[in-house]
Amino acid sequence: MKNSILFDHGRTARIGLPEAVFCQGKSDEAMADLLSRFPKGSGHPILFTRLSAAQFDLVSDDVKLGYDYHPLSGTAFGDTMEPKSSGKVVIVSAGTADGPVAWEASRTLTYLGIENHIFEDCGVAGLWRLTERLDDINSADAVIVVAGLDAALLSVMGGLTSSPLFGVPTSVGYGVAEHGKAALSSMLTSCAPGVGILNIDNGYGAACAAARIINRLER
Repeated sequence: MKNSILFDHGRTARIGLPEAVFCQGKSDEAMADLLSRFPKGSGHPILFTRLSAAQFDLVSDDVKLGYDYHPLSGTAFGDTMEPKSSGKVVIVSAGTADGPVAWEASRTLTYLGIENHIFEDCGVAGLWRLTERLDDINSADAVIVVAGLDAALLSVMGGLTSSPLFGVPTSVGYGVAEHGKAALSSMLTSCAPGVGILNIDNGYGAACAAARIINRLER
């Protein structure tokens, strides 16, 4: 039986965020069908997340040309949402190992038409890397912190910015890091008040949380 994907095209009107396609675990047949339907010019902006290079290779070269595909983040889109007239989000990551998650957040915001900037390698082992970027970070309307291991960057950042702050623990780390569980626990027990925490490796979710703030600013 052929897979049937039913899109919630009314979601944007309800919550200000369009539906996205989570590609991991979908059949080759479903992915080939979906990618052939929504290239640039289709009139339906769709974001694909967790899209592996192997899945993207399923489609023809002509279809590939209709997408902006970013292998590190595993994201792709053809058409994008209309650019926002105001609002900016900054993504701060502890290290380049957190890149797939940080760039998933950045790419999601770009797809949503929201200005964003990413600052990598700001981990607490070299605080000067963070402090020299603080003016740019504090100019944002929302900040996303992406960190693995002990995720100490979130607590530090929570004491240095008044912007709404969202933390994304990553699965980076050895042994007792437990694939991100230690980072998640650290973020959840942060001494920094008023921070919101997303699921492990969920850069997409953090971008959508920040986008809700930007959408309010637009109103």
